[in-house]
Amino acid sequence: MNKIKLVIADDHNLFRKGMTAMLNQIPDFELIGEASNGEELLELLGKVTPDIALLDLQMPIMDGVEATEQIQQHFPNLRVIIVSMHEEDRFIIHLLEKGVNGYLLKDSEPGEVENAIRRVMIDGFYYSDFVAKALHRKVITRANPPAPSFNSKVQISPREMEVLQLLCQGLSTLEISEKLFVSPRTVEGHRLRLLEKTRIKNTAGLVAYAFKNDLL
Repeated sequence: MNKIKLVIADDHNLFRKGMTAMLNQIPDFELIGEASNGEELLELLGKVTPDIALLDLQMPIMDGVEATEQIQQHFPNLRVIIVSMHEEDRFIIHLLEKGVNGYLLKDSEPGEVENAIRRVMIDGFYYSDFVAKALHRKVITRANPPAPSFNSKVQISPREMEVLQLLCQGLSTLEISEKLFVSPRTVEGHRLRLLEKTRIKNTAGLVAYAFKNDLL
C-alpha cells in the first residue's frame, strides 16, 4: 500500500502534536516531518519528499504565505493545504489565487482533514462549504467588476465550460466523466487545457479564477 506522505508546519506545538497524533492513526498516512515555521519547513523539504504539506498561516520567521510562494518556486510538485484559524475572505481568496490546493480551518473535524488530504491527492484540490461561500461573496460584493478574463484572447469551448462549472461544484474527475458521459482521460484533457489557457497553476486556482471572473 502506497502511503500518502505528509509534513506539517505550525508554530503551536500542542496543535502540531495533536495533528500528528491524529494523522498517525490513519494507516495509509505517513507523517515524515514537522516544522515550527516556514524556514524550517523549507530546510526539511531539502531532506524529505512529501506529497502534501499542511501549513499554518501565522508563523514566526517565515509565515505560510511566503512559505507557499517558496514551495511553488522550488518544490512545484508539492501540494499545499492551509490549516489556519483565519477565516476571513481575504486570506482564503488570496491563498487560493496563489495556487494552494486546499484551505481548512483549525476547528475542522478530523474526518474533514482526512477527506481533504485524500481529495487533494486524487483531484488536486479541496474546498469546503465555507471556502465556496467566501468565493461567492467575493463575486457578489465586488464594485465595478472587471470584464471576465475568458475573452477573445482566451477561447474556451462549451465543453470546457461544462467541466469548469462541475469542478467548481467540487466534483472529482471520475464524477465529471460520469455526468458528461465521457472518459476520465477526456475530462483531464479539458482541465489541463483550461490550466494552460489561463496560465493558472492548479485546479484550486482555476476554481478561484472562475468565481473571480463571474464565469459560473
